[in-house]
Amino acid sequence: MARHWSDRALLLARRTLQWVRVGAEALLDTEKFVVANRTPYEVIHRKGLLSVRRYPPLTEATIQVGDELRPVRLRRHRVPVVLVPPLAADPLNFDLLPNRSLVRFLLARGFRVYLLDFGSPELDHSHLGLADYTTRMLPEALAAVRKDSGEQELSLLGYCLGGLFCLIYAGWSLDPQLRNIVTIASPIDSHQTGFGGRVVAAMNRTAHLVRSLTPFRIHNIDPQRLNIPGWASSLAFKLTNPRGTLQSYLDLVMNLWDRAYVTEHRTMSRWFNRMHDYPGGIVQDLVVQVGIDNQLAQGRLQMGRGRQARLDQIQCAILAIAGSGDRIVTEESARKLLEIVASHDKRYMVAPGGHAGVFAGRGAPAATWTYAADWLATRSGGRGAGTAARKRSSSRRKRKGASKGST
Repeated sequence: MARHWSDRALLLARRTLQWVRVGAEALLDTEKFVVANRTPYEVIHRKGLLSVRRYPPLTEATIQVGDELRPVRLRRHRVPVVLVPPLAADPLNFDLLPNRSLVRFLLARGFRVYLLDFGSPELDHSHLGLADYTTRMLPEALAAVRKDSGEQELSLLGYCLGGLFCLIYAGWSLDPQLRNIVTIASPIDSHQTGFGGRVVAAMNRTAHLVRSLTPFRIHNIDPQRLNIPGWASSLAFKLTNPRGTLQSYLDLVMNLWDRAYVTEHRTMSRWFNRMHDYPGGIVQDLVVQVGIDNQLAQGRLQMGRGRQARLDQIQCAILAIAGSGDRIVTEESARKLLEIVASHDKRYMVAPGGHAGVFAGRGAPAATWTYAADWLATRSGGRGAGTAARKRSSSRRKRKGASKGST
């Protein structure tokens, strides 16, 4: 019994010493514990805020995914995957941890992977709106990917606002070489996004009265006055789950002796604590067209100067994934996409996790990432296979309709 207590006391002493040592290191040298963006890449395009990364094939035979070893597929899928991040979050969330990196996961599954980086907007970029990102930057990035890869057909995978960028681009360009789109936690019906959606929906009638009775327009406000600083986005994100935020810091204190735990916590914190600013121009568009008017849910988005994105004319294959515990983008909001697009090949899935967890949480590799990779794998080979399949499907429907009409 005495030896048992002696061993426990020794263990406690060691952990206390480790707690002090690791805690001091984390306080004095935080960067030492941030391990995001470690996968090698090459920048194939850079212009202004925009840059495009290409990730070369993995050289390992296996990679660590969570607590498991996964084999690296040697044969590569023909159609490249282009990852599109949201604006506030840094692209590091696609390459978050060495054992929890969507980039490495897709590379191991045999995909050619590219990642867009929209940079960190400053006050001089306040004028940037949805049209700038979806009809100028995104087409420019895709042109660079097509030139670099030698392939015209592409798949897009976007998280949150990145998913909306993909859809708006597709509806505006009606790009016939766009093979697949995967959206993760992307809000389509803004009036169905929980409490915030109810508030925005209630503003709809008031907004119409203001438009009809006064000359006031949100788009007439100087966009510099509407910039949302990154710290405000971080705070708003944390306030969606204040109890969970507090618990995460308490857990950190209790596990400060564990270097691996501190490394994961600090890396995740970098994602949430260093968000980018939202330009005032895109705030105007999101509040009016996407929020109050809820145009995405109607299938058509006005972007000024006669430009319009027709989501109801998108025909490429679509996969929409929602988080079962997402308090920011509800299942109803994400599911609306399937009612709008003209695609015949479309699917909706629900994966465990909240707004961040569904995309990059501990359960994401086994759920969200596997869903997306499996779905894309069957739609990323065979030149023109997706287009041919859509034409055959359309032809069968026409023949069936003609047969019914003649009876």
